[in-house]
Amino acid sequence: MRPASHAAPGGPGPGLPGGGARARARRRTALAALLLPLLGAVLLLASAAPAQAAGYRYWSFWRGAEGGSWTYQQQGPSVAVPPDGAVDGWRFALSPDGGQDAAKPRTAGSFADICADTPAQEGRKRVAVVLDFGTAEDAGSSASGSSVSGSSTSGSSAVGSSAASVPEQRTACATVAPRATSAEVLATVAPPLRYDTNGLLCAIAGYPKAGCGDQVGAAGAAQPAAGSANQSTGSGPDVGLIAGGALVAVLAGGAVWQARRRRHP
Repeated sequence: MRPASHAAPGGPGPGLPGGGARARARRRTALAALLLPLLGAVLLLASAAPAQAAGYRYWSFWRGAEGGSWTYQQQGPSVAVPPDGAVDGWRFALSPDGGQDAAKPRTAGSFADICADTPAQEGRKRVAVVLDFGTAEDAGSSASGSSVSGSSTSGSSAVGSSAASVPEQRTACATVAPRATSAEVLATVAPPLRYDTNGLLCAIAGYPKAGCGDQVGAAGAAQPAAGSANQSTGSGPDVGLIAGGALVAVLAGGAVWQARRRRHP
């Protein structure tokens, strides 16, 4: 007669097929129970971190459209060639990194009005230009710390120029060669222009006096340059350190599990 099995009721014995698989499954379940809360904490902290970059301060480039509206220019001014009768618009402001969400000129561009006193010339084209230098807030000053026409106050500018002397909006009509680019049009009516080493337009009519596409934090202050001694501008916890600590805990838990598995195959 075949001897009776001594396996415990409800499952195979530890030496029979299936026992090892169940033990491994239990270890995997225990590891998952250890790791999931830690990973969840990392994701929660990352999602709760405040956004440090609100945008950039720069000159955005626009083309006047029918009805006085503005269309964002995808081409740079050194490439774009406006036709005769076009309207180029420029706005200095705190805006996202390009695209339709950038701040538009606050003045509607009308070629007929801007170039009414500039007669047409044979072999030349006329291009209307709208220049909007933005507001004191765009320049990085508080409403109480400066005014558009007042004197400069200490610490009021984040662009390296006096935010208390933001130029007024103005228009101009340029008469240029037929193949002149928007950059050449701008140089005709609003010198001096300032560019950075990468060809980015930094200043129109000398404004701003310093800075070029400065990244700005959520509080409205320019971010410190890379490599500066103090790069933390927020008052909240350092999410990088917390996430790093959680990751170390995860790795430590995995190492403990692997060690126990080797001791108890």
